[in-house]
Amino acid sequence: MIVVAGEALIDLVPSPQTALPPAPGDPLPALLPRRGGGPYNTAVALGRLGSPAAFCSRISTDAFGEALLAGLRAGGVGTSLVQRGSEPTTLAVADISPDGSAGYGFYADGTADRLFALPPALPAAVRALSLGTCSLVLEPGASAYESLLRREAGRGVFTALDPNVRPGLIPDPDAYRARFRSWLPDVALLKLSEEDALWLAGSGEGPGGAMGGGRDAVLAAAKEWLAAGPAAIVLTHGGDGLTVLTPGGGELTVPGERVTVVDTIGAGDTVNAALLHRLDAHDALSRTAVAALGTEDWHDILRFAARAAAVTCSRAGAEPPFAAEVAA
Repeated sequence: MIVVAGEALIDLVPSPQTALPPAPGDPLPALLPRRGGGPYNTAVALGRLGSPAAFCSRISTDAFGEALLAGLRAGGVGTSLVQRGSEPTTLAVADISPDGSAGYGFYADGTADRLFALPPALPAAVRALSLGTCSLVLEPGASAYESLLRREAGRGVFTALDPNVRPGLIPDPDAYRARFRSWLPDVALLKLSEEDALWLAGSGEGPGGAMGGGRDAVLAAAKEWLAAGPAAIVLTHGGDGLTVLTPGGGELTVPGERVTVVDTIGAGDTVNAALLHRLDAHDALSRTAVAALGTEDWHDILRFAARAAAVTCSRAGAEPPFAAEVAA
């Protein structure tokens, strides 16, 4: 079983262009609630792909929280590790750019997911743990998720991390960058976007801003992080595909799948799930097994992730594919 730990929230996304325009003099766009949160999307994507998966989080007892739980169950994701609380659900207001990329404004003060508490040891059947996004930023829950990462890595669980940086939630960027580096010895698979890598390396504004340094700076930073502990690092380049870096200088890039992009909400989360799902298919949810993967294995894994992300980008909101939609 693969456990995904982190926030579940509601994305408020602009209604499709086909919807009725705002009334004259009313500049407010119509917003539609959609289930979201990076870890939540990753869990749902794993369930849809057919991986045994469970979600570990703290979800509100409000109507949005009930909808989030219903989405997990509909996706075949286990909920026995979900904590509940009466605090409201976090909201994320999405702003979709003309190219389909999304920016977010968060309403997270006093919300249920921030009060996540470290659970007892995960079930013996757990083979992998995936974490990331806001849950490793917003206290006091962030410290509990960090403890979960370290504890499970210490007992040999394969760990995956997607920082999925949200700069607007990070009051002290340098402190967060140092904290990120402290996690690396406990991370087996690090996956992050090129923009996030630039931000974490301090080479540019990264997500949502002008960037400096380019791909050379990204690769240099990734190789430094690789030396700190991960068995592999996967970098995503938007529509240009994915690159995997492995210790010893291994590097492979596959192109992205051509698709008409509706928006990119949930695309990176889908990549997280697809990587874990395909690694499991190669019986490679361990550091030793990842180290033994060859070029053909990684080509298959990355191509699968690219196909899965393309399906998500082809429709509105975080709607990851089902297994039949990405079959080779």
